[in-house]
Amino acid sequence: MNVVYFAWVRERIGLPQEAVQTQAATVNDLIAELVTREDRYAAAFADTSALRVALDQELSHFDAPLDGVKEVAFFPPMTGG
Repeated sequence: MNVVYFAWVRERIGLPQEAVQTQAATVNDLIAELVTREDRYAAAFADTSALRVALDQELSHFDAPLDGVKEVAFFPPMTGG
């Protein structure tokens, strides 16, 4: 699956996106796998309340299943005007 990082998440991890092989069942499981990789992932996902997630470009929840998902995107909450 392709994992995409935006804004400060990208800055902390140091990558705009990456292909990830995972057995994670949910977004939370994926995050748990990622934070064990390196400290930079742990720093990026330290406070998931400051993050949003989209699955295949649809806003979703951290307990959402990943079955069949091709892209997961992590980004801070957006504001606009």
